[in-house]
Amino acid sequence: MSNARWGVGSNQYRKRPPTTREDSPAPELRRPGAADAFEVTGIRWNIDDVAIERMTGNGDAQRARHRFRSRFPEMIWDAARLEGNTFTLPEVQTLLDGVTVDGHRLEDQNQILALNEGFNRLDERVGSGTFSLSREVSNELHGLVAVHEAIESGHFRGEGSVRGGGSVRLSDGRTVDGRDHGEDGQLVQAAFTDLSDYLSTIDDPRLRALVYAASAIRHQFYFDGNKRTAKLMAGGELMAHGFDAVSIPYSRLYEQNVALDHLFATDDATDLMRLLADSTR
Repeated sequence: MSNARWGVGSNQYRKRPPTTREDSPAPELRRPGAADAFEVTGIRWNIDDVAIERMTGNGDAQRARHRFRSRFPEMIWDAARLEGNTFTLPEVQTLLDGVTVDGHRLEDQNQILALNEGFNRLDERVGSGTFSLSREVSNELHGLVAVHEAIESGHFRGEGSVRGGGSVRLSDGRTVDGRDHGEDGQLVQAAFTDLSDYLSTIDDPRLRALVYAASAIRHQFYFDGNKRTAKLMAGGELMAHGFDAVSIPYSRLYEQNVALDHLFATDDATDLMRLLADSTR
């Protein structure tokens, strides 16, 4: 198993004073200049190397939601295992059915229950038509899935009483400095606004979802839980337009780690976007 860590402990932060699918024709893929978009997204990519046509759907958000809900246990298990959680898939199903499973750390149990809360809230958002690639929705989902793990969950780095964070450790032990969050989180807030403005120029929701996820992960808007939140947000954008949600299987952990290493070392998101595009269901 990889020793990669995409996050750091709370002791490294400095506190400051409180202050079955039926496919329809896919939309025509616009290819905005990804190289030129680096300044506003923080990432580069080559869309020709991303099999976006594999991201299929029938244009019906409610049917996409049905497929999403039918896979909850497996998708939650995958998400948890990718974070090092030791629950088995049958144990996840048992826990989601309301029965406590002995022999596991409380932290692992809480992580799975938190993921369940986040998955359910995303489903509700898409069902009510209130999902959007917005900071409000991202903060809400983050506050659910990372409530037991992230410092000041539901808030961007720098917005609360803790400063720092954002640095990541690669598989080979190197550390990549994180984005500066700025005073009161103003820089990461501005980065999110720039990203949102850029996404509004992309017609294809599949590409919007991929760019959003990769950029959000690279920016590390939160102290922890960035991958889980970004993938949920991408899944929401996809389902809202009738495509299947993103769920990277645990069996592809190594591929994810390699793609993340490349993203953080070079700002090139192509490998990660390719993996995400191949992991919708």
